[in-house]
Amino acid sequence: MARLNVNPTRMQLSSLKKKLASAQRGHKLLKDKRDELMRQFMNLIKENKQLRNEVEAGIADANRYMAVAGSVMQSEVLETALMLPKQEVELEVSEKNVMSVYIPVFRPKYRTDDVNDIYSYGTAFTSVDLDGAVNALSEIFPKMIRLAEIEKACQLMADEIEKTRRRVNALEHIMIPDYQETIKYITMKLSENERSTTTSLMKVKDMVLKQSHDFT
Repeated sequence: MARLNVNPTRMQLSSLKKKLASAQRGHKLLKDKRDELMRQFMNLIKENKQLRNEVEAGIADANRYMAVAGSVMQSEVLETALMLPKQEVELEVSEKNVMSVYIPVFRPKYRTDDVNDIYSYGTAFTSVDLDGAVNALSEIFPKMIRLAEIEKACQLMADEIEKTRRRVNALEHIMIPDYQETIKYITMKLSENERSTTTSLMKVKDMVLKQSHDFT
């Protein structure tokens, strides 16, 4: 806590009181923002953990199916089966504002609505395990998109939480105490000046009265 280097005048006192009130309002707003960001951040962290477990389990299932399919199918047949996919996906990217943080929103857009288009091959020369691998990956694909969205949102929100925390601390531990200390100092100096002026006026009055008495 340090006193600002300002002249102890009534104008400065009025200006500092306004700045203090503004800093206190800003401090409250920033604290509210930080708390709300933390609440939403923690919700995203919980969802992120659950999605990551589901995605990792889905990928593990797909890998097991693919390993079996690779062991029972010739590699040339397997490569040919996956060479020309029927389904295509485009990713639409937008943003949404969460407490002044612009976080991404990913929306997959499929070329067709036919769920069977995930299979780009016929079943005559392929293994059912290949179907299992493709189906497992298809099921976790939306979750992978959501996981990427959440992880980016968590990164951006964590950065904003840290910035907001630093601003709150600067206001709480530096600016507001400095304003309060300076206001206290100026108030004390003005009071001293008023007392000194009053004392001087009283002395002048006594001198004037004494002179008047002497003339009479």
